[in-house]
Amino acid sequence: MPEPADLVITGADVFTVDPARRWVEAVAIRGDRIVAVGTEASVREAVGTGGQHLHLPGRMVVPGFQDAHIHAAFGARNLLNVNLDDLVDRDAYLERIRSFAEANPDLPWIVGGGWYSPVFGDAGPRASDLDAVVPDRPVFLLNTDVHAGWVNTRTLELAGWNADTPDPFDGYFVRDPDGTPTGCLQEGTAYTILREFVPPPSVDEWKVYLRRAQQHLTALGITGWQDAWVEPELLTAYRELDDEGELAVRVVAALWWDRHRGIEQVDELLAGRERGTGGRVNAGTVKIMLDGCPESATGAMLEPYEGAYGEAHGSGIVFVDDEMLREAAMRLDAEGFQIHQHALGDRAIRSALDAIQSARHMNGVNDHRHHIAHLQLPDPADIPRLRQLGVIANIQPYWAQPDPAIENLTRPRVGGRAERLYPVGSIRASGAVLAFGSDWPVTTPNVMHELDVAVNRESLAARDRGALHPDQRIDLVAALTAFTRGTAYLNHDDEAGMLAPGMRADLAVIDRNLFDRSLGAIADATVEMTIASGAVVFDP
Repeated sequence: MPEPADLVITGADVFTVDPARRWVEAVAIRGDRIVAVGTEASVREAVGTGGQHLHLPGRMVVPGFQDAHIHAAFGARNLLNVNLDDLVDRDAYLERIRSFAEANPDLPWIVGGGWYSPVFGDAGPRASDLDAVVPDRPVFLLNTDVHAGWVNTRTLELAGWNADTPDPFDGYFVRDPDGTPTGCLQEGTAYTILREFVPPPSVDEWKVYLRRAQQHLTALGITGWQDAWVEPELLTAYRELDDEGELAVRVVAALWWDRHRGIEQVDELLAGRERGTGGRVNAGTVKIMLDGCPESATGAMLEPYEGAYGEAHGSGIVFVDDEMLREAAMRLDAEGFQIHQHALGDRAIRSALDAIQSARHMNGVNDHRHHIAHLQLPDPADIPRLRQLGVIANIQPYWAQPDPAIENLTRPRVGGRAERLYPVGSIRASGAVLAFGSDWPVTTPNVMHELDVAVNRESLAARDRGALHPDQRIDLVAALTAFTRGTAYLNHDDEAGMLAPGMRADLAVIDRNLFDRSLGAIADATVEMTIASGAVVFDP
């Protein structure tokens, strides 16, 4: 008599995402493993009739999604503080900020994020607006892309910033004609407030945020992620949650490279990897941020920005110079770290590839699975180098739509170069490995929304705008693979990403077959159940 399964799912359209792209009728789970897939009859023959049985006609079952680039704790911190990402109106922002401050009179700082840069145009938001609703306490709010901050006058006073304060090397103040900072901080100015003035969360507070993030993300079918900005206290929070049996998902913690320091920090990163890796947490990745973003003219470009933007900001900002980057890449690669590089502008992307090439020449080929995140504006000549160097393309597909940020901020700054924004189709055609992520809270972690944009490259809010470079669309099989096998590969999680016997039982149940377009848009689909390591972690 066959050993029974703990759970058998039948009746659904099961897309295995295995190399053969198989569809099957049933899947059986025992413990934390998949033990059989196939026809209902063959699965029943393998596991008998015992255990729980879920018959799910009309549903689709896929491997659990993994997110290749996310800021889970920061996203949940916004949800539990001032969260603006569901609003797109200045007055609505101010009303929510006022209401939160009044409801929390004992908080020494008002923090959060999610304001959308196009709401304020080129001038950005102003401190005086915040002064009207929170005059007595400092305020710090990151924008949706997390490259700019909005502060009130109290915050500027605490920092001691005025018209005579010079811009740092890695950012700038938006200023009035007399040089006075307006309250909109770009890149390094914003991070200075976050790093030096905003009280950091305690380990216990980070754990609260991580619990909320896990609840939010598993409800979207996500069973693993790479956290792209992990400093020591957050790493401790991940470790403690895992040790206490509360972490239900697999997490790669990308340790943060401090661009204000040099190669001496590698010893600290090695110590972080040692104490942070174990159980469901892998701290074997280092995140290096190379540039800003074209929307603020801080992405590092090979040629200057257009017109007045070029006059003011030249070719953008390089956060880590090429020599330092090559030295860091060679050392980190030699120490066995995976390198996760943030690069949006074509110069930053080329520098990232050059650094990995130097590491390959120095240390030889290995299986560290280095990757470059975002790849907003690569030079076409550099796209083939991804495959040639074995660098994974870590892409945020939701950004590839004609939204107000693209149309009103990116295009005026980069001009004709906008015709090569987010070349996902070309990257896939080059043979490079694709892995998808959300960068939440920058944009939604809802995988259905991200898949829809990857396939259609249309604005979900206004499909009549047309598509952003429709020749760069990819098909749904490729998009699903990038969110399952591709991300699992990037995360060194070789036991996940497809449904096959012996693989870990990470699954998402969707309310419809995404391939049946008669059922509606991909974005309208919802996740009805999530299983991680054989346990149901979401079932409303």
